[in-house]
Amino acid sequence: MEDEKDNYFKGRGAQLNTDNRFLKQTYATEHIEALDEEFLSNSKTTYYHDNPKKIINKISSPDIPSGYSMNPYQGCEHGCIYCYARTTHEYYGFSAGLDFERKIIIKENAPQLLEKELMKKNWEVSPIMLSGNTDCYQPIERKMQITRKMLEVLLKFKHPVGMITKNSLILRDTDILSEMAKHQLVHVMVSITSLDNDLRLAMEPRTTTAKQRLKVIEELTKAGVPAGVMTAPIIPGLNSDEIPAIIEEAAKHGAVNAGYTIVRLNGSIKNIFEDWIKKTFPDRAEKVLHQIAECHGGNVEDRRFGTRMRGEGKIAESIRMLFKTAVKKHMSNRMSYPYNLTAFTRPVVRKNKNQLDLFE
Repeated sequence: MEDEKDNYFKGRGAQLNTDNRFLKQTYATEHIEALDEEFLSNSKTTYYHDNPKKIINKISSPDIPSGYSMNPYQGCEHGCIYCYARTTHEYYGFSAGLDFERKIIIKENAPQLLEKELMKKNWEVSPIMLSGNTDCYQPIERKMQITRKMLEVLLKFKHPVGMITKNSLILRDTDILSEMAKHQLVHVMVSITSLDNDLRLAMEPRTTTAKQRLKVIEELTKAGVPAGVMTAPIIPGLNSDEIPAIIEEAAKHGAVNAGYTIVRLNGSIKNIFEDWIKKTFPDRAEKVLHQIAECHGGNVEDRRFGTRMRGEGKIAESIRMLFKTAVKKHMSNRMSYPYNLTAFTRPVVRKNKNQLDLFE
């Protein structure tokens, strides 16, 4: 990896702000002296508070097994360069690039919205993914505790939830998660993309180390919480050779299962990733980009259901076999942990004293 240049934004994944496809007007760097300093510098993270009307979203993609998802935050300070959720930031008027990781939207009323939805008589119990779009344990969660409050609601209703994170902050909520696990209501996937700390810092600049993530798996498992490892995304030519080592280490720390996806560069992420890899790994940038394209029929954006997450062709097949062999070797005797969909209960809403008096 080449030395950082003066224009390299240290501690950020994206190194530019791409145009927002929904906006007619955009910034340009034709006259640098006239532009806002924040636009050109590595500015601090800014937080925006929002009160949406709904928090549970129906997942329509056949590639994702969970029926619903909810995200207490929009945007993610972790700054993962490959994140497929970057393009969703454009719906808020921001860029999928630097804006995604330094302009974070906080959904303060998420716990209340969740409880309101679960109280509806027509709600049908189905596992909800928390988060799936951005990490629900990104740095601001330490202060806001929205994710914890949402877990408290889920426990009260005994409603099943799936979680995916790469932040060790999840261990703060072990008390709630272990109680949910007693009723088979929770499953956690810990994302590990590399055991190489230099590569992690380049791809995911504000995330916790692989060592700490392995500890998360170990501690959750000890607490009775089923935890697996998500080796995703696999980037051919960058981290694909680490699959066996990641699965082996995760298994040693108690991981109950494993999953993977192959990177795809949808929308603006194509330009963001290409700019990043040419600046960060100039010696292998073209090879990596070529192999990603080869996994997706020549189109790095690949919108086809069924193939977009696993890819196709010789490279994708070799990745699949590498993953399959590693899982068979290190996790062949692992148990399955199905969700309990029968424990769901709605709290009794008590009338106030004056109302009760009417019937006495």
